[in-house]
Parts: sequence; C-alpha cells; structure tokens
Amino acid sequence: MKLNDAIIGLLLLAVGLAVLIGVQDYPNIPGQDVGPDLFPALIATGLLIGGAMLLVRGWRERFIAPWLVWGDWRHSPRHVRAMLVLVGSVLFYIAASDWLGFVICAVTILFTLFRALQLDTTRSITVAVIASLVIHFAFYKLMRVPLPWGVLLPYAW
Repeated sequence: MKLNDAIIGLLLLAVGLAVLIGVQDYPNIPGQDVGPDLFPALIATGLLIGGAMLLVRGWRERFIAPWLVWGDWRHSPRHVRAMLVLVGSVLFYIAASDWLGFVICAVTILFTLFRALQLDTTRSITVAVIASLVIHFAFYKLMRVPLPWGVLLPYAW
C-alpha cells in the first residue's frame, strides 16, 4: 500500500508539532546550556522539515499519482496472515505486557511472527528466546528502560 506523499507529510507535520508542544514543559537543568528538550526538539524539527517537503511534493503530484495504491501483497493469503499477526502482536503486547511481562510477551510475539513467515519451529523458538533476552538486557540493564516483569517478577535480575 502506498499513500500519497501529502498524506504522509501531514502526519509527519502533526507528529513533529505534537513533540514540539510536548517538550515545552520539560524542566531546565540549572547550570547547563542544554536541557532534556534539545534532542526531541531537534528530531521534531527534522520531522517538520521532512513533512513539509513531502506535503509539497505530494500536493504537486496529486493529479498524477493516486492518493492510495494497494500493493499486490493483499492478494497473497500468506502476506495478509503475516500482516494480521503483526497487528495482533502489537495489540497483544499492549494488553498483556503488564501482566505477563516483556520477556514472555516478546518470546510469544517473535515466535508467532516467525511461524507466520513460515520459518521452522526449532529455529523460530531459538531465535525468539535469544533475541528477547538480548533485547531485554540491552534495554533494561544498559539503557535502564523500565520494562515490565509481569509474572517473572520473583525472578527479576
């Protein structure tokens, strides 16, 4: 599926504007020239510039290119199933991550996605477990992102 660049440009403009509005409330750090709002504001500025460029290009091409073009994948049951599994995985994580925890949800999601893409079962479970543990370690230990433990809270490391 391909959307006209003007639609994507509008979405990027909206996200960039929302981030710029959101970082206005970030507190200043005494004695420092830059605060926690610097990097999000720079990224938001990039989104605004990119969004404006896409909006202009999409508006110019509005009579040449259609607003929406469906891809050939929608006629493939395998690809439609994989897309539905992907959307379902995001919804599953939102609904179950606090209760089950990141590790169990990540292993379940990755295994399901690999199987939807027709990888063999042994490789799917092996990669899902290893990737989930590596991602958990990187985010939880190295970057100190508070990932939910869920039912594994008694075994938290």
